[in-house]
Amino acid sequence: MRYDYLIVGAGLFGATFARQAADAGKKCLVIDKRDVIGGNVHTREEHGIQVHKYGAHIFHTSDKRVWDYVSGFAEFNNFVNSPIARYGEELYNLPFNMNTFSKMWGIATPEEARKIIDEQKKEGYKENPANLEEQAISLVGRDIYEKLIKGYTRKQWGRECTELPAFIIKRLPVRFTYDNNYFNDRYQGIPIGGYTAMVERMLSGIEVRLGTSYEDFLEKNAVSEEPESFSRVIYTGPVDEYFRHKLGYLEYRSLRFEEEYLPDCDNYQGNAAVNYTSADVPYTRIIEHKHFEFGKGEGTVITREYPGEWKIGDEPYYPVNDDRNNELYSKYKELADAEKDVIFGGRLGVYKYYDMDKVIASALDLAEKEL
Repeated sequence: MRYDYLIVGAGLFGATFARQAADAGKKCLVIDKRDVIGGNVHTREEHGIQVHKYGAHIFHTSDKRVWDYVSGFAEFNNFVNSPIARYGEELYNLPFNMNTFSKMWGIATPEEARKIIDEQKKEGYKENPANLEEQAISLVGRDIYEKLIKGYTRKQWGRECTELPAFIIKRLPVRFTYDNNYFNDRYQGIPIGGYTAMVERMLSGIEVRLGTSYEDFLEKNAVSEEPESFSRVIYTGPVDEYFRHKLGYLEYRSLRFEEEYLPDCDNYQGNAAVNYTSADVPYTRIIEHKHFEFGKGEGTVITREYPGEWKIGDEPYYPVNDDRNNELYSKYKELADAEKDVIFGGRLGVYKYYDMDKVIASALDLAEKEL
């Protein structure tokens, strides 16, 4: 059997490219080392609840091209992401907005909030913040940094805020309005029936083999009496793994999920996501999945997320884009660019944190260029 494309990874990047290639008349084979499709957006129905098996995913974009594209495979509900932050017994709204400031300081107007933040910013102000702590204080002042950022970030990244690059916190919204909508994007929601059903439609009519790693596929194919061939490879796994870590290991942060079904509880925490920001709580957040679909389901399913340092055998979730790792990735990129008939894409393939819409946009761009 000859294929035009071997696509390694059945996540959003791989599924998008496969769909575009198949629609252009190309023969594709998609493989994935997991036993499920969808990558980290994989969902599964449990007790009538769509459970996000690899962490909460809320689709949001301002790119109409991307929104129109995904809407062709799923109908989206109108879920709006409005997480809660819990510090001890104190509860605060996220993103940082007037509800947060009012609870923190007992004030009511943007002018009062700006005055407090400006005063606190003076204490640690740096014109060019050198790390996450300096950047955070320059955005929201000392109080919010100490209660809602410092401990959470230390858990999430396994490093002190003074050891993390400033850019990590720049994408955090800060608003002087009473608006708890985390995203300002024009389009937002979650596929009705879950992400897995959406990806199934994207991969309809395309050959998919699960439980098959790239390395295993190549080894078995090499000794097969009827080896399969392919003109191009689209590779969405870790770029350093492709090259067998010959230049060293890139660092990632991983996650461990502790799922619990509560049959006698109809509503555990009253919100889809509650972040635990103090350092003495080992998990970063609790997800209550039924709230993504406005209370549908019997009982409730919650998931606690525990971040940790990635090690061999763990799932890599977040690239650690500090100077050391970025420098190492640049060397791997030179190797990747020189690799004949192999294209690297997706979060792990290009060692970059991507929101879902950016993953799809990059796959559409690649397909347009390739096809």
